[in-house]
Amino acid sequence: MNIDNTQSQMRKGVLEFCILSIIKQGEAYPSDIIEKMKEAKLDILEGTLYPLLTRLKNAELLTYRWVESSSGPPRKYFSMTDKGEEFYKELETTWNELANAVHQLTQETNTI
Repeated sequence: MNIDNTQSQMRKGVLEFCILSIIKQGEAYPSDIIEKMKEAKLDILEGTLYPLLTRLKNAELLTYRWVESSSGPPRKYFSMTDKGEEFYKELETTWNELANAVHQLTQETNTI
C-alpha cells in the first residue's frame, strides 16, 4: 500500500473546508490562499485551487470582485456569499464531529 496516496486522499478530503475557512476570514486573493495553505503545511497548486474556486463560485457559495493592480492585470478577490456561510456552518459541524470521533478512536488505540 502506498502511504503517499493515502495521505493525498486525506488532504483532498479537507481541502474545500480549509479554503472556505480562509475566505470566511475575509476577502481573499488566490495567491494569498495558496500562501496560507503552505503556512499550514497543506500545499496546494494553482491548478488545483482555481478549478475549486470556480466550482464553489458556480455553486453560489463564493462571489468575487475585480480589483485593479498597479503591478499587472486586475486581481480577482473572493468572498463568501450568504449561501456559502450556511454551507460552511454545515461543513464545520461535520468537521468537528469527524475530528472528535477520530480523536476518540486514536486515543483508544493508544491506550490498548
